[in-house]
Amino acid sequence: MEILKPSWDFFQNEVLGMKWLNRLIETILNACGLDTGSRLGGSVQFFIYDTIKIMVLLGVLILIISYIQSYFPPERTKKILSRFHGICANILAALLGTVTPFCSCSSIPLFIGFTSAGLPLGVTFSFLISSPMVDLGSLVLLMSIFGWKVAVIYVFFGLVIAVAGGTLIEKLRLENQVEEFIRNGHAIDVPQEELHFKDRIRYAWEQVVFTAKKVMPYVLIGVGIGAIIHNWIPQDFIVMVLGDNNPFGVILATLAGVPMYADIFGTIPIAEALLSKGALLGVVLSFMMGVTTLSLPSMIMLRKAVKPKLLGIFITICTLGIVIVGYFFNAIQGFIL
Repeated sequence: MEILKPSWDFFQNEVLGMKWLNRLIETILNACGLDTGSRLGGSVQFFIYDTIKIMVLLGVLILIISYIQSYFPPERTKKILSRFHGICANILAALLGTVTPFCSCSSIPLFIGFTSAGLPLGVTFSFLISSPMVDLGSLVLLMSIFGWKVAVIYVFFGLVIAVAGGTLIEKLRLENQVEEFIRNGHAIDVPQEELHFKDRIRYAWEQVVFTAKKVMPYVLIGVGIGAIIHNWIPQDFIVMVLGDNNPFGVILATLAGVPMYADIFGTIPIAEALLSKGALLGVVLSFMMGVTTLSLPSMIMLRKAVKPKLLGIFITICTLGIVIVGYFFNAIQGFIL
């Protein structure tokens, strides 16, 4: 393992983390007369570096994930899920959610389609929780910033929340809490055209362009907020609100994420800046989970599909899961960072 460590460190720092790009931007800005050691210069460096890094990684990831996803169109996914029952179906639904590079608002139409097709409610909710929270893109991006240990544990617990949440909703037998137009809907089984390699590459590239256009504003906003946090907000303030001195930091961060609407690509630069300023790991990850899973716009959209009781149970399950995971990360931070 010691022999592989230098190679892995190089891959994580220079390939995934693109530290070479940060050094290049620093050199160029200093050569242009902008001191990167100043607040303004540091903000500009952070903004340019994180924006380029996230968009490059995003493009590569979406290309790969969308190519994989071309083998699992909604109709085929429904057929696959319908073959399984019980917790196995919940686990499979959560895993299928990882190959959908969507935010929660984009996952809800798929959730409606799966429910209309007659899939068990708990299975569709496992997919709905997993899809925005733990897609494969988040695994690689988290790895590039926080390291592989944090990324793997984050994805693992995201899947646990998805499976446990879906299973609990299934046990509560809340099918009557789905809006009638969905329960009475009938999915039409449309024959799927067989795609060739060129078709899949074309589809994957179209998804890269579409996703980049959709997430770019959130990435720019997220990186801008991260730059402000990183260079302008005093570290003592961050530590006081989100550090060891505040036992309610995880709860506060989870609730703070709810009114926002962004995907994980927009929240990562904020989380990166908060962690560098002294916020606890569990706090920043709880914020990310809250934004991606429980954003207010997605809850408003979900309310169109389910009744208040089921929506309230869904929010409660996700919130409790996120808070528990957040405190767990706080407890193990010293061992994984």
